[in-house]
Amino acid sequence: MKQSSKIIIDQDELAKKRIYHKIKRIFDFTASICGLIILSPLFLVVALLIKFEDHGPVFYKQKRVGKDQREFDMFKFRSMHVDADKHLTELKEQNEVDGPMFKMKNDPRITKIGRFIRKTSIDELPQLFNVVRGDMSLVGPRPPLPSEVAEYTTYDMQRLLVVPGCSGLWQATVRNSVGFHEMVQLDLEYIQKSSIWFDIKILFMTVKILLKPNSAY
Repeated sequence: MKQSSKIIIDQDELAKKRIYHKIKRIFDFTASICGLIILSPLFLVVALLIKFEDHGPVFYKQKRVGKDQREFDMFKFRSMHVDADKHLTELKEQNEVDGPMFKMKNDPRITKIGRFIRKTSIDELPQLFNVVRGDMSLVGPRPPLPSEVAEYTTYDMQRLLVVPGCSGLWQATVRNSVGFHEMVQLDLEYIQKSSIWFDIKILFMTVKILLKPNSAY
């Protein structure tokens, strides 16, 4: 990704998008309810596969940071071994991205079914529950961990000016092929350009990734 000039979000202009944010919330809630109903057979199959592999819990709950630094519990299908969090410290030196975010392509903590659902982004589908609750939107910046936010600069904090999303410009394009700073740049670009039509475009790009996975791992 080419080096881009820094983006400074005009918070006054962001606040003026009231109608957009109201329409977005109505769309998020309605689409998520419909999605949960339509995808319920897939949820059942994935849940059974996860359960059969190691008999552990199907879902994974993790603290994330949302709009205005508000913490919430984010839901995912469990893609790692039950004791994965305990081994994170041991793997820190093998982090493959710069900045506070941790990513490792051949992470030994990932289960067999976990590798597949992460590659296809199926592990993210339970976040629809978060969208219904209002913690997240269908489209927005990736919700960070509290430990990541603790290392944020003032510039990075701009990502937290809006509700985080299940998908976004970063997730639907380059994803893990770029580092943390490039991800921030893409998130800020999204916030600056945010509109109903831009959200719909990103959602279509996300569906394409489910059918033809990008650099997710």
